[in-house]
Amino acid sequence: MPAHSRRAPTALFAFLLALPAALAAALPAKLPASADSIVSYDIAVSLDAEKKELTGRERIVWRNPSTDPADAVSDLWFHLYWNAFRNNRSTFFVESGGQLRRDKAEIDGWGWTDITSLKLATGEDLLPSLTFEHPDDDNADDRTVARVLLPTPVAPGGEITIDLEFHAKVPKVFARAGYKDDFLAVTQWFPKLGVWEPAGMRGREKSGWNCHQYHANTEFYANYGRFKVEITAPKRFVVGATGPEIERRENPDGTVTYVHEQADVHDFAWTADPRFLEIRDRFSADNDVTPAEYAATAKLLDRTLDEVKLSDVDIRLLLQPGHEPQIARHLESAKLAIKWFGLWYGAYPYKTLTLVDPAPEAGGASGVEYPTLIFCGTSYAMNFWPFKGFREAEIVTVHEFGHQFWYGLVGNNEFEEAWLDEGFNTYSTAKAMELGYGRDASFVDFLGLGLGAVEADRLQNSPERRYDQIATLAWKFSRNQYGFNAYARPALMLETLEGILGAETMARVMRTYHERFRFGHPRGADFYAVAEEISGRELDSFFAQTVESPGVLDPAILDLTSEPAPQARGKVVVDGAEVEIDEKKAGELERAADEAKTRNYRSILELRQRGEVILPVEVELLFEGKEPERRLWDDGQRWAKWVFERPEKLIEVRLDPDAKLVLDADRLNNERRLEPEPAAARKLATGFLFWLQQGMALLGM
Repeated sequence: MPAHSRRAPTALFAFLLALPAALAAALPAKLPASADSIVSYDIAVSLDAEKKELTGRERIVWRNPSTDPADAVSDLWFHLYWNAFRNNRSTFFVESGGQLRRDKAEIDGWGWTDITSLKLATGEDLLPSLTFEHPDDDNADDRTVARVLLPTPVAPGGEITIDLEFHAKVPKVFARAGYKDDFLAVTQWFPKLGVWEPAGMRGREKSGWNCHQYHANTEFYANYGRFKVEITAPKRFVVGATGPEIERRENPDGTVTYVHEQADVHDFAWTADPRFLEIRDRFSADNDVTPAEYAATAKLLDRTLDEVKLSDVDIRLLLQPGHEPQIARHLESAKLAIKWFGLWYGAYPYKTLTLVDPAPEAGGASGVEYPTLIFCGTSYAMNFWPFKGFREAEIVTVHEFGHQFWYGLVGNNEFEEAWLDEGFNTYSTAKAMELGYGRDASFVDFLGLGLGAVEADRLQNSPERRYDQIATLAWKFSRNQYGFNAYARPALMLETLEGILGAETMARVMRTYHERFRFGHPRGADFYAVAEEISGRELDSFFAQTVESPGVLDPAILDLTSEPAPQARGKVVVDGAEVEIDEKKAGELERAADEAKTRNYRSILELRQRGEVILPVEVELLFEGKEPERRLWDDGQRWAKWVFERPEKLIEVRLDPDAKLVLDADRLNNERRLEPEPAAARKLATGFLFWLQQGMALLGM
């Protein structure tokens, strides 16, 4: 735990046990040690720092992963991502209007990639057969996907070796890539193969290439493989890249060649800036994790101590000048993430992690993840009080590291099911931040005001968020709905699932899913199956409503009354005999019961599901003078009317009192009290006065 943590960690430490701390060094037995390597890239690239251009060559060895004799592959499909920035007619620009998140493309900041040579290793020229494809739309001007025909198909299990040369113009920094002055974020920069999916893979009916265009709201999908990359840049640059640096050569022309190599990854990125300050640190599996934390994790997940043992990681921070006061914030949050993601889901399998602090005004490169290399995000203001309480640096570092697991190690198709990486990572980030900084202040701790990660996600939800479903192709969401449905809503869905299954069961669901699909390419249905298997519960209805359908969850109290029960009138049975009670007699009986305080109350509670999603809801009932009682509203109906006749008055009702259903779009209609609560009013008044005083102090009043 970082030294500045102020609150006791939450759920995990409920499982702390005094177990022996004899910890083995082996990686968890249930995790695969390596990926099934489908592709290998040997790349050499040179940077022209003045022109902001790249010249590169690749040798690609690709294996046909199919076992079906009919699956001979007669073409290759490539991603050329930087052609999204080639002009304003690309699909990316048509969809985005030149803006992604809060970042706008600069005028004349165009970038592109041209393949200048493409041959088989045996010499046959493939370039004349190259065509640009647009599998997702009818935009003939889009050049982000290229196809080449092969003279001889690649048989199932067979390999092909391609020699490729390319020339690229680096765009001005925008949408995850580019340059600002001498800072470069060189991401999605080389011609990269799509994924050949044999029939059956991820539910596919027929074999074929999965190679989507670069859209405004999509990220990436690729096979696992090995990368060895030689980067040549002027000597004045500090260079960081995926994987460890295995060689460095100084060249007679004043350049330096950096050689990095990494296996079991699906991408390679690098960065360069002469101004980078280089800080090195190390995550120690023995010193940064306590025996109690190992023991607690083993108990929580029902795994052995060997299976939860972590590995050491070399951390390299490339920081902008002026951000030195934030060194500890970056390093501590990186270690926090390495520890908790590793404990929960399995050890981080790589030896290195590089944190990149983008240059000022290069926000388009912030908050981006690549294997072993993440682009963080902060600002100069975060050096000072009171902004130190805004955990921007920590949030981005933990979140982007989390992508080493969700899409990095469990490689879903981000184009088609973005929620499986962004949503899972948002959920996991919240858990890690809570352990580091407290549940109620994991995002903000400012002048007594705290904001936790889950509450930050809930603030994005509303009853109006009912028009898209989570399970939507990333480029098919309606206006401004991608972010909520890829990040916050699936995270809230997972939190809600945890509320239903319990923290221990949910932790085991997540661990098993990761173990089963590390270095794999799962789809949503795979997660559903794991959740049902581990929980032993039927969850089809839950996922059908929360993931596969549009709509919101919004259980509400429609009405609450509790009045003295009326005396029976007319011909009624009393003590076994039928008698007639007229209005006068009924009034006398009511007055007598009131004086003796024996008259019952008739309480009527009406509930309504205001949203389309209907989940079981726990209802807490508080009768005057009694302990709270709980009942489950689980009849699957949109409306319910409960009538109680008993001596006590029903004075308060709360839906979901433990806040398990965090997907609830409006919690303001979850509570109803017949009489005002003076203590609550005093609390609100005290809070208002506190903030009034703080505001006056800041203004010097």
